[in-house]
Amino acid sequence: MSLKKSRGPFWKQCFVTAAVGSNIIGHGCVIGYPAILLPQLLPPDSEFQLDPVAASWIASILGITQLVGSFISPPIMERCGRRMAHFAATIPNLVGWFIITMAPNFEILFAARILQGLSIGMLSPLRSVLIGEYASPKNRGAFLTTVSLAQSFGVFFVHLIGSLLSWQQTALVCVFFPFASFVMTMYSPETPSWLVTKGRHEECRRVFHWLRGPGEDDELDEMIESRLLFEKAKISASFGKKKNRLRRMLTTIQKKEFYKPIILMLHAHVLVNFAGGTTMSAYSTLIIGVVMGPEVNAHFWMIFLGAQRFISNTLAVFAINKFKRRTMMFATGGLSIFTQFALAGYVYFKQQGTLPYDALWIPILLINMKFFAVATGMLPLPNVIGGEVFPLEYRSIGGTISLASFSATFFLVLKTFTGLVDSVGMYGAYMVYGGIITYCMVVIWFLLPETKDKTLQQIEDEFRGRPLAPEEIEVRKSLQADPIVQYKRRMSERRCSSPIPF
Repeated sequence: MSLKKSRGPFWKQCFVTAAVGSNIIGHGCVIGYPAILLPQLLPPDSEFQLDPVAASWIASILGITQLVGSFISPPIMERCGRRMAHFAATIPNLVGWFIITMAPNFEILFAARILQGLSIGMLSPLRSVLIGEYASPKNRGAFLTTVSLAQSFGVFFVHLIGSLLSWQQTALVCVFFPFASFVMTMYSPETPSWLVTKGRHEECRRVFHWLRGPGEDDELDEMIESRLLFEKAKISASFGKKKNRLRRMLTTIQKKEFYKPIILMLHAHVLVNFAGGTTMSAYSTLIIGVVMGPEVNAHFWMIFLGAQRFISNTLAVFAINKFKRRTMMFATGGLSIFTQFALAGYVYFKQQGTLPYDALWIPILLINMKFFAVATGMLPLPNVIGGEVFPLEYRSIGGTISLASFSATFFLVLKTFTGLVDSVGMYGAYMVYGGIITYCMVVIWFLLPETKDKTLQQIEDEFRGRPLAPEEIEVRKSLQADPIVQYKRRMSERRCSSPIPF
């Protein structure tokens, strides 16, 4: 909290957001690092050789450990604060990079990747909460879009640096991002929202004015008043009767507005990982070498595709705000399916020597079309939709299940990719992925409503298949009047409800 007072609230919000963003860039470097590491350790003359199975574990272990990490940070966030949780999420990545620079064998390297996966998982539920609680409403949307852009930049950066330096030197450079985040977090305050939950109202006012200036006191007063009402209502409710949790859980599972969004997001996250962005981040040099040919400069095209991904992610921010969700989903999904099968056919006939015409521009065009579809639609859309389709009362459990499904499919794709290529070839892998994507798009076609410019209640009604009955409306009104429900709703609206995947 020692920034110069002459700096306005906007620049202070930029500073605390940059502290989070630097950490996210470091995680993008972690995701893209296998594309640099594995080509240098797979050859027989490498410093220590990795076999294909070990290489697949190095790339895929992030899927398991990030899921574990996502359950570690919420208790720290609630008990010790968002700032302390950010410190806790930064340290494993910082230590992991240092371990990699000195790793003498697979076991030490694998331990470092476990730490980095934990760091990614710990930051996943925290990053949007931090940005959402630091930023003012007019800046919050813009700041939240930096999450996906920062991660894309991290992947691009590690591919760029890794093409010029050794894997140890690349790891040493990547230490800068978590280190910068750690230092910047030292000079960042705790979030006002957490301070008010702990009854530290004067400190909350001080931090709020430091972050926002004196012009947004209405939000501050409402936040403190809502918390006081919440505490009183909570004490009163504690004397009430306990509900049958099992019966309530069974009733919830049977609701269409509960299970339909979950089925939708499960397929959306399978779609994300099988669309090709996940495998390209970790195995880009392998894929480029097989598809384009061994004579091309794989490192150049890896950097080029990383830059294209970053630019496409930027374009996606504007496209998602302009076009309808279903239009974008099925336009980019259709393009992704086409490129998967087209690449499968191209690689197969090229290996058979039966192509009637061949030129380097053909695989370059197909790969760029696939990457464009992934970066503008397949990657950002599930996150946007995930923040819209879950009713408020089920948003927490829905987000948890979504994150678990993403982590599981992320691990599955990276762990099985090299084995799949060895068994059925690159063209076979593209055929399998194309079939999975097609299946997911069919399911999404029937389940995904149009969510753009609709209220959460309208989306919930569409999943339910009917409007609320009169007695249900009365129950809803009584719940909305409940101070506990009102407070939870306001706190939920202050942050992004769905973590942004890789």
